[in-house]
Amino acid sequence: MIYLRFFLLLCLFPLFLSTPLLANENQQKKLAYIVSDLSIPYWQITQRGILSQGMKLAYAIQTYNSSNSAKKELEAVVQAINDKVDGIIISPTSSSACATVLKLAKEANIPVVICDIGTQEGEYVSYISSDNKSGAYQIGKVLADFLKNKVWQEGRVGIIAIPQKRINGKERTAGFMQALEEAGIKGGGIKQQITFSYEETYEYAKELIANTPDLRAIWLQGSDKYKGALQAIKESKKQDEIALLCFDAEPEFLEMIPRGEIVVVGMQQPFLMGEKSVQVMYEHLLGNKVEKNIQLPILSVDAKVIEKLLPTIKRNVLGMDK
Repeated sequence: MIYLRFFLLLCLFPLFLSTPLLANENQQKKLAYIVSDLSIPYWQITQRGILSQGMKLAYAIQTYNSSNSAKKELEAVVQAINDKVDGIIISPTSSSACATVLKLAKEANIPVVICDIGTQEGEYVSYISSDNKSGAYQIGKVLADFLKNKVWQEGRVGIIAIPQKRINGKERTAGFMQALEEAGIKGGGIKQQITFSYEETYEYAKELIANTPDLRAIWLQGSDKYKGALQAIKESKKQDEIALLCFDAEPEFLEMIPRGEIVVVGMQQPFLMGEKSVQVMYEHLLGNKVEKNIQLPILSVDAKVIEKLLPTIKRNVLGMDK
């Protein structure tokens, strides 16, 4: 009887040792998503992509909204660190602010995946971004052809830009201006967004129109406040003289582009970008090697190609995957 009990203990002993390890291995991973401003639809779609992929991988994901404030962003990072998250995905308020976030995360030994915008410096697992320069260059070429067909190539093009201290902002402007310069089309001034509000977009568009008599197009380096630019064009009674083009997308663009109300849009793929960010973090936490920089293509969408690209736009751009 004594020998039998001893034999059973020997058999069960490995199970006693492995039980805590198995529990630890199967413990749900926690990720923090720190996003620059959830009032902007683009970031809402990115978040949906992150949550969708997180659900597939059984990750618990907490979103922290920085509301376009570097101070709130830092507070969110500290909170995430205190919550002992396994990883941080960040869409930073600026490339300079991201460097501070990376420093804090490194000190806490928490891996970081950057989802868009970029950083000036610091260590990170992977940077998931859009090919902003190439995407902006392509829509600049489409606009140049449009202006030449209208015999408007002597006119100027104004820009309402996202902050140029962001890496993605610099790349968009550089790519777009390269296309205009190659076509011999002149710029008509640039205004940098601060509040990202309807009122700001409206006022900037009014200023560009008032200060540039030969203005033929306005490029809004965003999408959700496009109505502000359209209103300014309408009030100036120049609907047939000034074209509007955008970056990113709104659902209504699917009808506005074929009608010619918006000439061309450079569409990033935020839902796909969110999915990729979580997948890369998952691979890293498993100990697998991941790409340091992953660039997703930007879709150049005008009336000629929109029907063909519609399935991709609905899922990857607008997050209509359900």
